Amino acid sequence: MEQELALFQQLSKKLMQAEKQEPVLEPIEADQLFNTLDLRLGEEGENEEDFSRALEALVLNTPRTATHQFFNQLFGGRNGKAVLGDLLAVLLNNSMYTYKVAGPMVGVEKEIIRHMKNLLGYPATADGTIAPGGSMTNLMAMIMGRDAHNEKIKSDGVSQKMTLYTSNESHYSIPKNAAFMGVGRKQLRYVKSDKFGRMDVADLEAQIKADLEKGKQPFFVNATAGTTVMGAFDPIQEISAIAKKYNLWLHIDGAYCGAVLFSKKHKHLIKGAELADSFSMNAHKMLATPLTCSIIIAKNKKYLYDSFSNDADYLYQTDGDDYNLGKTSLQCGRRNDALKFWTLWKAVGTKGLGEMVDHQFHLAEVARQYVENHPDYTVYSYPESVGICFNYKDIPADELCNRLYEKGELMVGFGQFKDEQFVRLVTVNAGNEEEDIKAFFEKMEAFAEEEILETSS
Repeated sequence: MEQELALFQQLSKKLMQAEKQEPVLEPIEADQLFNTLDLRLGEEGENEEDFSRALEALVLNTPRTATHQFFNQLFGGRNGKAVLGDLLAVLLNNSMYTYKVAGPMVGVEKEIIRHMKNLLGYPATADGTIAPGGSMTNLMAMIMGRDAHNEKIKSDGVSQKMTLYTSNESHYSIPKNAAFMGVGRKQLRYVKSDKFGRMDVADLEAQIKADLEKGKQPFFVNATAGTTVMGAFDPIQEISAIAKKYNLWLHIDGAYCGAVLFSKKHKHLIKGAELADSFSMNAHKMLATPLTCSIIIAKNKKYLYDSFSNDADYLYQTDGDDYNLGKTSLQCGRRNDALKFWTLWKAVGTKGLGEMVDHQFHLAEVARQYVENHPDYTVYSYPESVGICFNYKDIPADELCNRLYEKGELMVGFGQFKDEQFVRLVTVNAGNEEEDIKAFFEKMEAFAEEEILETSS
């Protein structure tokens, strides 16, 4: 391992140096990928020189998500303490299904869950688990809601028309999961959203009533804490009242912005979270933890066990269920995604996590004020969102973003809301400062003038 660790250190130094010199790469065209890089797998192994050369080329030609010019997705940046935890998890290579093979790492995960359920205001009956991504934690919530509605489904299968509800601005995993769990995409009801992208509670109740009149069985409603495009927060308290009235499982998909849980300044955006049956959050988004680290908490651990436990004598041979985490997981073999979040939390404390969240909202406000104060911009977003949506000089957003990417200038995406397409700048890159936001606009404006407006005139 010493030789490989030395190579890793060498490649890491080269990457970080390259990131400073060239924060955004010109992409390799997809149809030229195999002609540009040596990705071949052969019958015989490579010698060390060729192996190192191929690996270095691969590393240095991969999109750079940790630089100050990466604004493309809902993650970014690099935190040293969190990276350290992830590297140690790889070296230790524990699977998290039993205490026998995970040992104290079980305690690491349980401590994260314990603090999060306390921050949520959940009772002692609550418990949770860690999964690789928000799509999977949403699936787990949906399965628990289905089984809570009808416990016989686990053995007999879905035999009735069950309906579930989510905003038309929610994550695309909801319809996918409806198909996976046997309920069906056609039984998913998309609830209208208001001008800010928040769920329309009156429309939610109207759709539930309509389904009940048709003899269908409503069972689940999904509220979003940070919609993918606008970064909107659904009104949890109002939705909870409807969910309780009709006996529906209420889940909060906080994959994007559920980390406001840690912020005293912004926690009000998920006011009423303690009323939900389950809550999920991705530490790899606003909290700078390496991909992936998605956490789901259920208010009553009974539903985690009811939906996901299964006896396996060859696996669960020692210790109690509370320390055999496979009993509440969708997976069997599961990497240790808890350690990287624990090392970060251990280093900065709950207060430090809150400060990270506050800083990202501050950067969003810096960006919002910039575009609002310049007549060349059309602004679509609003305060208390870490997504800033705008257009510049009526240049089509898809053209501007794609051209910036193709030329290796900036990585920023575009989105659409209520028939308007726009650039979507997200400020969840935890390493950025005010000057990086201002530099983004300066570079974008200069590129637009030179590469788009001037050539088209």
